[in-house]
Amino acid sequence: MDIRLGDILEMKKPHPCGKEKSKHFLVLRIGMDFKIKCLGCGHEIMIPRVKAEKNIRRVIRESENDG
Repeated sequence: MDIRLGDILEMKKPHPCGKEKSKHFLVLRIGMDFKIKCLGCGHEIMIPRVKAEKNIRRVIRESENDG
């Protein structure tokens, strides 16, 4: 799966961060683990690549919108 720094990941399940329960996460670091940041509460999470890739619904990339 092609995931780059700065991508926004829409996950299958929301982060349990209170009222907002955001499904969107910003990619901060990639490698064997991903470091992602919840766009609802700002909490940063380290998650194994395999587990993250199973839970991704779609990847939102800003460079695709630039043309």
